[in-house]
Amino acid sequence: QVQLLESGGGLVQAGASLRLSCAASGRSFSNCIMGWFRQAPGKEREFVAQLNWSGGITYYADSVKGRFTISRDHAKNTLYLLMNGLKPEDTAVYSCAATTPRMYGIMLKNPGEYAYWGQGTQVTVSS
Repeated sequence: QVQLLESGGGLVQAGASLRLSCAASGRSFSNCIMGWFRQAPGKEREFVAQLNWSGGITYYADSVKGRFTISRDHAKNTLYLLMNGLKPEDTAVYSCAATTPRMYGIMLKNPGEYAYWGQGTQVTVSS
């Protein structure tokens, strides 16, 4: 059984930093694409960042480029999202996801393309 468990969310002021973690278990993720998504109240879930577990290739939404960094620790089987310069508009529930893609080296921005999901962690940024 694949399990993704997020942690690290919280309430911070604008300009602060947070690092989210996603502990992954239940299978080898070496051939997976990992993603971070977020969903704000009243809005649809949106793509934040993507990482090819084995190759370390990353992609980011335009809204977070230069501020967020996605990474992973092979030994700990953990995915991270380092969020710097947080803004109130970053407030959302952040979820990690994983899938085995048909192809590699492409961006997977559609949530429907991911097979496995965590429950999410709340990030609230005050002004």
